[in-house]
Amino acid sequence: MKTLKTQVRRLRRQRRVRAKVLGTTARPRLNVFRSARHIFAQLIDDSIGHTLVAASTLDTDVRVKAKELKKRDEAKAVGKLLAQRAGEKGLKQVVFDRGGFQYHGRVKSLADGAREGGLEF
Repeated sequence: MKTLKTQVRRLRRQRRVRAKVLGTTARPRLNVFRSARHIFAQLIDDSIGHTLVAASTLDTDVRVKAKELKKRDEAKAVGKLLAQRAGEKGLKQVVFDRGGFQYHGRVKSLADGAREGGLEF
């Protein structure tokens, strides 16, 4: 269980990053949230406040393979799935928002998977 101090630090980093990173219709924000079990990613257009594309380890495409994969490999699969769905909507370029998490481990794997899938950031 996270301590309160850890949560507060992450939220401060998140606010600091969010003040600088803004998604538009042409270049949406790729937002990442990591929990103990799952990882979630979505492309958000901040100008209208809508989620354009979303993917997570709870999606059936990823969940079927999840039992035999490690968490990092699951995150990479989520990144590839997100990139595939974004490509179907005609989105290529995004702005990466790590959500206050370190660019390390599962967050980095998700970013690598999204790059392999064709997203540019």
